[in-house]
Amino acid sequence: MTVISYPPKPSPGDRIAVVSPGAGLPGLFPRPFELGLERLRKDYELEPVEYPATRKMGSTPQERADDIHAAFADPDIKAVMASIGGDDQITVLPLLDRELIRANPKPFFGMSDNTNLLMFLRNAGIVGYHGATVMTALGRPGAMDPLTAESLRAALFTSGDYELKPAERWNDVDRDWADPATFEAEPETRPGAGWSWVKPDRVVEGRSWGGCLEIVGWLLMADREIPHDLSEFDGGVLLLETSEEMPSGTEVFRTLRNMGERGLLQRFSALLTGRAKTWSFDRPNSAEEAARYAAEQRGAVLRAMEAYAPDTMIVFDVDFGHTSPQLVIPYGGLVRVDGPARRITVTY
Repeated sequence: MTVISYPPKPSPGDRIAVVSPGAGLPGLFPRPFELGLERLRKDYELEPVEYPATRKMGSTPQERADDIHAAFADPDIKAVMASIGGDDQITVLPLLDRELIRANPKPFFGMSDNTNLLMFLRNAGIVGYHGATVMTALGRPGAMDPLTAESLRAALFTSGDYELKPAERWNDVDRDWADPATFEAEPETRPGAGWSWVKPDRVVEGRSWGGCLEIVGWLLMADREIPHDLSEFDGGVLLLETSEEMPSGTEVFRTLRNMGERGLLQRFSALLTGRAKTWSFDRPNSAEEAARYAAEQRGAVLRAMEAYAPDTMIVFDVDFGHTSPQLVIPYGGLVRVDGPARRITVTY
């Protein structure tokens, strides 16, 4: 059984490493990246420190691993944040020095492709934080979403319980980062309908695991960072959300089915599913198409869970992952899902 603990927190005035473990997209889209760095300085009073591969597209896995090692080994760095995700971080994992990182535990913030590093850290005994990358959460045009900003502040600087709240308004339609007009106004949002609960007849408190469903599937295929003793997930809280690649309901079901066949789904007592991202530049869905896609994904989740984990409590449309706002959830940390009270509380 892995012993997992929370790393020490930074304080205002400290240095925070900014790395690109998946892709050097800040080099292609500097505006949201630099806006995010500015907010780290002004709003959170942290001093961001970039590493050689942070803005480098086409960096090698070794270059990205070197940046991660340097960030964790430097005693003056008190936290680490990903610039954004990507699709190549799985190639970095075999190059990481687990003992170096375990000996220098620090809060790491990331999501999407950073599910790789979050899972690695959990297996090293370090709680990470799912959410809040520099370009997406902090680089949001106009202003950070208030729920994102408050959640990130609590995760960065405080320890203890924090209650998550459903978004009153949300957004999943992107605008072109290469267009300066994108940053002249906040994104349009739509009303939220709250969270949707299935079998909310109990209270579950356990450690979280999961992340971006596509990345979890890749890690399962590569048999990388998946514990062989699945009993450590018993009674835990599974986090799953999907990316802007918008996998079909069939693909979502098949991934979950394979997790069930491996004996994973039935280990968890609660499942939190992130609000589905229903729009992308490749698939600019209308409102009706978006609603159909979200319903298809929900149906796929319900079908798989009914087959493999029919007693699991499920909460749909939790505001974490690839939509905005982006609540920060401790990865490997404690999450309390109170069905009767319809409340979710995390421990930062």
